[in-house]
Amino acid sequence: MAFCEPMDDRRREVSERYGVNGYPSWEQALENEPFSAAVIASPAPMHIPMARGLADRGLDLLIEKPLSLKPDGIAELLETVRQKNLRVGVGFVYRALPALQNMRAAVQSGQFGRIVQIQVTSGQNFPFYRPAYRDIYYADPAQGGGLIQDSLPHQLNAVEWFAGPATKVVVDASHEVLDGVEVEDTLNLISRHGSVMSSISVNQHQYVNEFVITVLCTEGAVRWELKGQRWLAAREIGGDWTEMESFVHERDDYYIRQAEAFLDLLDGRADPLCSLDDGISTLMSTLAISKSRKTGSWETVQPVNI
Repeated sequence: MAFCEPMDDRRREVSERYGVNGYPSWEQALENEPFSAAVIASPAPMHIPMARGLADRGLDLLIEKPLSLKPDGIAELLETVRQKNLRVGVGFVYRALPALQNMRAAVQSGQFGRIVQIQVTSGQNFPFYRPAYRDIYYADPAQGGGLIQDSLPHQLNAVEWFAGPATKVVVDASHEVLDGVEVEDTLNLISRHGSVMSSISVNQHQYVNEFVITVLCTEGAVRWELKGQRWLAAREIGGDWTEMESFVHERDDYYIRQAEAFLDLLDGRADPLCSLDDGISTLMSTLAISKSRKTGSWETVQPVNI
């Protein structure tokens, strides 16, 4: 095991703290040690170039979200992954949470009927959770900054996990609150996923940190709440929500569960939490959303040309 960090002081600090070898680049790491898998957690514009280089050398991959900021190189990466039969996952961490996993399994079982509509509300106070937001990638759209590229892929990927890839989208997004940046921090999205309708409302300035997904079906409804790590069900017309399960997680637990799932994937004991195909779908949906913001119109989600 080793890690890569181009900043000398930071690389030295982490290496000494955890007793693991550090290298300035992944190329140097592979020159010095044998590896069978890699986790890519670099800035978003570097994800695909790094993934292609590592895949060419036969390494299995966990790629942090978003998969990329543009479709360039995606088809070539997918072709290499298929030719070499590599195991690849994309790091949409909410798929690792048991309450959301179990709610999805219940919906997939058919007990609530067909999905008709999905409603998502999500927000947090970004200056509180990310006080350096003005000085990092978030301030620069070219580096993956802004709500559409940074936060929205989480909510969108969760909806696509239930309803399948978005087919068309329209968005209203703008900068409203955050000081020191010009990128959008408030958004309303309407999307179609074939026959399923979806709406997502997200902001990065509200006081309460929350993420709620409501799935309305023909024979009931389910709801997942990040706050409380629980899912609920409604089966009676005119009734109320019934809590089905709740869990206790610290924030690091999300990433520990994701790492454990990746190790299970490498051992052949599980499928990826988020496959490369699913990650590509969310990327293409995000690109259509960015286009919709510019045109003010509905946009059709385009497939990757393979």
